[in-house]
Amino acid sequence: MSSDGRPRVDGETWEGSLDAARLGAELGERATLVQFSSAFCQPCRATRRTLAEVARMVDGVAHVEIDAEARLALVRELGISRTPTVLVLDAAGRIVRRAAGQPRTADVVAALGRAM
Repeated sequence: MSSDGRPRVDGETWEGSLDAARLGAELGERATLVQFSSAFCQPCRATRRTLAEVARMVDGVAHVEIDAEARLALVRELGISRTPTVLVLDAAGRIVRRAAGQPRTADVVAALGRAM
């Protein structure tokens, strides 16, 4: 988290890409919002609503939610340390942005701009 309480967004990149088989869902035509959640995470519920809303607003964007507890190998591989964590993927499945914590709609839209 940043000093003003918003989720910290960093420029971390992960070498490689995520495809439909690894995510368990189809990628968006233009970008994909991948949310790592856990069952009792209150900010995860709000994040789900925000990302679903953005995906409905922006053509070609998909929202994929992954249960972090059920997908521990992927969580470890990607260095996910808390929920919610959101990854923004470009059309090829490359991670272009990542944020931990509950994002604001404006921040998600801005991150998508970088992916598309």
